[in-house]
Amino acid sequence: MTRKLTKRRAAPEQDKMIADALRDVGRPVSAYELIEELRDKASLAPQTVYRSLDRLIADGQAHRLESINAFVACCHPSHDGAAVFAICNDCGTVTEFAEPAAVDRLRAWARKSKFAVETMTLELRGRCRDCTASAQT
Repeated sequence: MTRKLTKRRAAPEQDKMIADALRDVGRPVSAYELIEELRDKASLAPQTVYRSLDRLIADGQAHRLESINAFVACCHPSHDGAAVFAICNDCGTVTEFAEPAAVDRLRAWARKSKFAVETMTLELRGRCRDCTASAQT
């Protein structure tokens, strides 16, 4: 039985490939969906993708959406340690936006309460403009 040899990619090359795939897909995806998306380009194990995603998140290039257990490419150059997302329950679109006043108030509460914030991701769940308009017609 002959075994197909695969070239092992360096972490930065792999991270770039996964970051590009996240941007190209343009919607929240699981690690397994990323593996499927990249199937023609590379053979990736789940733990390899999760390690890359961890590095991309740490580097500010991606975010994990806890409520839907998915990953998205970062749309903002700087979050100052916080990200805010609106997630449509109907069509699944995700909009990333800045809301400095809300983030500042939460940080102030944390300081006052002596709570050490490591990361902050706010997720708003509801219905996007398009789905709201469709439901009204």
